[in-house]
Amino acid sequence: MDLNWSDAELAFRDEVRVFLQHHLNDDLRAAGRHMTSIYGEYEGALAWQRILHGRGWAAPNWPLEHGGCGWSVTQRYIFARERLAAGAPPVTMALQMIGPALIEFGTPDQKARFLPKTLSGEYFWCQGYSEPDAGSDLASLQMRADADGDDFVCNGAKIWTTHADVANWIFCLVRTEKRERPQQGITFLLIDMASPGISVRPIVAPSGEHIQNQVFFDNVRVPRANVVGKIGEGWTVAKFLLEFERGGTAYAPELQVRLDRIAEFAAGAPADDGAMLADDPAYARKIAAARIRIGALELYEFRAMRDDTGRHSPGLAASVMKVLGTELSQHLTELALEAAGHYGIAYQPQATRPGGPAQFPHGAGAHAGPRFAAIAPLHYLNDRASTIYGGSNEIQRNIIAKAGLGL
Repeated sequence: MDLNWSDAELAFRDEVRVFLQHHLNDDLRAAGRHMTSIYGEYEGALAWQRILHGRGWAAPNWPLEHGGCGWSVTQRYIFARERLAAGAPPVTMALQMIGPALIEFGTPDQKARFLPKTLSGEYFWCQGYSEPDAGSDLASLQMRADADGDDFVCNGAKIWTTHADVANWIFCLVRTEKRERPQQGITFLLIDMASPGISVRPIVAPSGEHIQNQVFFDNVRVPRANVVGKIGEGWTVAKFLLEFERGGTAYAPELQVRLDRIAEFAAGAPADDGAMLADDPAYARKIAAARIRIGALELYEFRAMRDDTGRHSPGLAASVMKVLGTELSQHLTELALEAAGHYGIAYQPQATRPGGPAQFPHGAGAHAGPRFAAIAPLHYLNDRASTIYGGSNEIQRNIIAKAGLGL
């Protein structure tokens, strides 16, 4: 396997760096730096997406004919590395998830209707998969969609729905019929969030943030034209989309940036004996071990990229990257919390808001201590869910064992 970039790839990397230097302002960098969950802040994500859309770079993994970049797998990886290293916020998850699903399974009318407005940010999506009694065991979902002429009438609830309070569309898994296997009889529907009968209830995370919601559907009418794929075969679309959620991007570049910030903060953080924490041999070993693990993950991601043969989804590699990436991410939050010291005890959700000086400010963004230390416990709390969402890591290990190792 050749681990070196070609001259053309290096030239592309330099082009990306110049673009990022010219278009990433302080507010956008702050939106990326202060996020404490996998999903970025709504306004920052949309603002950055529109800038990328103006350059034609909003959807690296979409084909050119649908408004994507037409990039090679290598170019996509380079772009992800440089974007994360520069501290840019993420774009909306729709570009990574519902976009590829529509390109693969959507009708020509659906592609023409939804893809351009998704790309521009006019359509902001949320995901309706999990239910109160169907999380990791997603196939046990019970939300009904009963056929009624040219419509389906939907009744039920979805939970842990990120950004449902601001989204104007939701892609949903619904049960349209009962069959022998639970994966059968599921249909993939696109639902306008302004439809009569939809209500949204906020869910406040342990960190105090409101990112997720519960969505209720009471006799919501959805046109049959909004079915993606075949009626009763939505599980195929769902599996395709979940592969993008688990491994559609690179973990290692973001983890490396986060570790660098932790090491930088630790260099100025006193340990119990008064010396700098970074000089403590035990903590220094933890930082070094984390660098080695991130380096190994990056090599795996690089190999997966180089081995890509043109598949439309990340496949088995998605499960491997999801396990390695999320468990490393949780480990980094523990290192950050250790570096934060006594500031890591305080609960300061306001620290993620912009504004205010670094120490004991008043007003917007007020918090005690350095902002890094104030954010560390929030990131720690939110990241506890990273090994659960998108299919728990226990399920991913089963997939790896069966599909990868033949066990």
